[in-house]
Amino acid sequence: MTQDPTAPRRTGRRIGRAALAALLVVVLIAVVFLAWAHTVMAGDRDAALEVWTDDAIEVTETSDSFVLRPTAGGSDHGLVFIPGARVQPFAYARNLAGVVEDAGVTVVVTKPTLNLAFFDTRSLAAFAAAAPEVDSWTVGGHSLGGVRACQLAAGDDSVEVTGLVLLGSYCANDLSASALSVLSVSGTNDGLTTPEDVESNAGLLPQDTEYVVLDGGNHADFGDYGAQPGDGESTLPRDAVRAEITAALVGLLG
Repeated sequence: MTQDPTAPRRTGRRIGRAALAALLVVVLIAVVFLAWAHTVMAGDRDAALEVWTDDAIEVTETSDSFVLRPTAGGSDHGLVFIPGARVQPFAYARNLAGVVEDAGVTVVVTKPTLNLAFFDTRSLAAFAAAAPEVDSWTVGGHSLGGVRACQLAAGDDSVEVTGLVLLGSYCANDLSASALSVLSVSGTNDGLTTPEDVESNAGLLPQDTEYVVLDGGNHADFGDYGAQPGDGESTLPRDAVRAEITAALVGLLG
């Protein structure tokens, strides 16, 4: 039988077309993912302006974060806070401003890589550098940001970490034997980090963890960014949420 001399070329073309098709699929997936990651839940403008115009707070911004500092009577303690997935960082400013005003704590809110904390490989020290005047730190976060905060709280030899704050979140790594002071604030109507989620992961936290439950609170109550798909309905006024979060944070950090 005579071998077709064009067969190898045809086979090569088929392989080339298949490889090109696979590459195009990968590129399409990447483009769709990047578009999704950069479609953030925007913070409420009025809530942000309330913080920007507050005489008790100085707001500065870096490429990695924005910082809320007390204009007077600052303490030597700070909070590095990691936003939830695809939530604009400044959406948390109003709920975090209370601990700046009432306890003099400096708050650094991070800007996660691709707006997703799991893709952010920067160390806690990288964010603490935004406030070199602070001596010791608590790390915290909302939702996926809280999961990442647990990882950072596990240890950074260059930064003194004394506490952990979880807002509508829980740990995926075991911190039960740590000496951290831990605060967990959750909502009874949270449809994304449910009360069952918080309870089932409680064993990963120290036994003396303080639990604060917002009766009627949902997942989106922890920031000012509007409704979130899959969430429950909140029955709490915004000011009541802010007051409860402030009281809990001052109790831990004040």
